[in-house]
Amino acid sequence: MVVAATLVGLMAAVGVAVDLGRVYVAHNKLQNAVDAAALAGSLQLPDDPDVDNGKVSQAVTTNLAANDPEAKATDISSGGATRSVCVTAEADVDMTLSKVVGLDATTVTAEACAGYNDIELVMVLDATGSMRGTPIANVKEAAANLVDLIMPDSGANTRSKIGLVPFQGKVRIDGNDPVTAERDPDGVGAGCRNADGTLNDGKLKTEYSDTRSRNSIFYGYTISGVSTYYDRTCSGMSPIRALSSDKEAILDNIGAINAGAVTSGTLISEGIKWGHKVLSPKAPYTEGNTDKKVRKIMIVLTDGDTEDGRCGGRYASASRTVNAYWTNAYFGQGLRPNSASSPYDTLSTASATLAQIPDCTDGGKLNQYVLDEADDAKNDADYPVEIFAIRFGDSDATDISLMKRIASSKSGTDDHYYDAPDSSDIKDMFKKIGQQLGQRLMSKKEATTGTP
Repeated sequence: MVVAATLVGLMAAVGVAVDLGRVYVAHNKLQNAVDAAALAGSLQLPDDPDVDNGKVSQAVTTNLAANDPEAKATDISSGGATRSVCVTAEADVDMTLSKVVGLDATTVTAEACAGYNDIELVMVLDATGSMRGTPIANVKEAAANLVDLIMPDSGANTRSKIGLVPFQGKVRIDGNDPVTAERDPDGVGAGCRNADGTLNDGKLKTEYSDTRSRNSIFYGYTISGVSTYYDRTCSGMSPIRALSSDKEAILDNIGAINAGAVTSGTLISEGIKWGHKVLSPKAPYTEGNTDKKVRKIMIVLTDGDTEDGRCGGRYASASRTVNAYWTNAYFGQGLRPNSASSPYDTLSTASATLAQIPDCTDGGKLNQYVLDEADDAKNDADYPVEIFAIRFGDSDATDISLMKRIASSKSGTDDHYYDAPDSSDIKDMFKKIGQQLGQRLMSKKEATTGTP
């Protein structure tokens, strides 16, 4: 009898151990399925931001059933403080050998949340004249939708921030940033910036204004649309806005973006350079989070070739007209020795030729500058930036290649590059980027409070 009882006890113990192992496996399977379901649901947040129209729930339910047919979702709801979806599910696990001690079944549960938080995003937007009208209107609508997606109205506790860098042939700091500390971030003062960081006041440099003297390399040229006395190319530009979590201010800034009020070329490199500065917590802008868990995201949108008035575009200097393009971030530095920071040569003698400013190799080196600035941002040793590139409008092979190369796409893919042939496609491109940004698991605490 003692031996029999001992054997029964031993069998029960072995049975419980076996079934506990089965419970462990079932829980892991359920957790993996719930994680996947939450991520699948987050892809629908652009179309169901408050998890109340059924699109998120349908995606969660379908994905959960595919990965764990025994699982049943018991709760699918919005995180609240963050734009997210939280999923709770359970699954029954039948016992086998444990039944001899009265354990017939048990239930395992799992939960997961996925969505938007810990995102710092800067939108680097082409605001040149070709974007005027419907294109910039669609960009502004798409950008506002992305802000709504990342920052719910209840998101006062969100750790996400958004900044703006509109660009043309230069960028502008207007001294009126809603982030008070960044009204003069680099100490240079209100106005536009040259490529070397000096102040660009929107006026034509005097060395370009002597178009009548035979002793001037600009002899025979005319001046159109610019002045050495008046700012005609800076004050009308939309300004940079620092990272902020103030949703209302961000939306107001997006709504105020204008395109083509003034013009000075298309220098994509300057937009990327200042987008990097805005995202970094290092001076001149310091709003960026130092927490390495925060994703640094840059969206670069342009419809134009890189051009500075010398090597491309209808205002190129071959027209023998000194024009608004000659006040951009490179021409604005004035005539200077060729260096890593400027493609301009010193023009000190009448025998010098205009071809020296700048060297037109590779679009005046401007395409290389775009790649260099993007590489600097993506390879930042402390705060690397993830770049999404949107090419709008007609594109030649060089333009497409350039934008693909600046994007942070996974090897062998173009998953961070988007092509919008028509202005109506812009909103869809922003939506697709938004879906990628929301593919992030988070704890229930973070989803409901905004704090990890």
